[in-house]
Amino acid sequence: MVTGPGQIELGRLGVWTWLDVLPAPEAAVFCQRLEDWGYSTLWVPEAVGRDPFALLGYLAARTERLHLATGIANIYARDAMTMRAIQKTLAEVSGGRFVLGMGVSHEPMVSGLRGHRYGKPVSTMRSYLESMEKAVYQGPESEQEAPIVLAALRENMLRLAGERASGAHPYNVTPEHTARARAILGKGPLLCPEQMVLLETDATKARAIARQNLRVYLSLPNYQNGWKWQGFDDADFADGGSDRLIDAIVAWGDEEAIAARVQAHHDAGADHVCIQPFRADGQPGADLRILEALAPNAR
Repeated sequence: MVTGPGQIELGRLGVWTWLDVLPAPEAAVFCQRLEDWGYSTLWVPEAVGRDPFALLGYLAARTERLHLATGIANIYARDAMTMRAIQKTLAEVSGGRFVLGMGVSHEPMVSGLRGHRYGKPVSTMRSYLESMEKAVYQGPESEQEAPIVLAALRENMLRLAGERASGAHPYNVTPEHTARARAILGKGPLLCPEQMVLLETDATKARAIARQNLRVYLSLPNYQNGWKWQGFDDADFADGGSDRLIDAIVAWGDEEAIAARVQAHHDAGADHVCIQPFRADGQPGADLRILEALAPNAR
């Protein structure tokens, strides 16, 4: 098990997935199955669906060992004092199993959907973290402080994640990115990249499903800039994404090929990898086949 700042043990392999396709009781059953399979951590995103913290509080009461993380919570959705209270509250009610993943999201999600002014990412996050540190909280304290990891893609945000938080949670990245991120973070801070996976060996089918899932991300400047930092260019973002980009971001193939990609992140310096298992039929939700195949308790 891996221990980072805050002394929480995240384990080597977790799951990143959208649970909004499942009614709450079915989401709880899904999490219990992850526990049985030996996955250490569940990561849930925030966009336009459920409030992630209310959902994780519900799931904390229905699980025993699974760590519960946001991947990521949008800092524009709550002021810093509220976020500090959430961090403290979920640490308490989960028995020390909560990880607060935070990010600056994307300008269209912040200005377009929420109606806020989108600030410079790094300075905005730095100011937010400083405000959280100063926030007053007088509720019950957990013995286990919930660590904070930042959605970080490029050098300045990665440095901030290592200096002012417990580490980084990069998304839409390659093992090569993981190696660069580790070099910037140095030893100590947690590095928890997300890896999209697809149990499909036919290249045409796999890339079609991957493009379907990457469609929204391809138009967002933060991800485009992150991919350029990883060596891609504008041509890779056109026409649904180049094969080069698709194959680098989505690990498709048989279970051995997918396991090898996960291992490549660990070899590059990741402490914890969370897999996002796309379904081979193109429908929303997690593919239980690959989760069972890669289950830590089965390997």
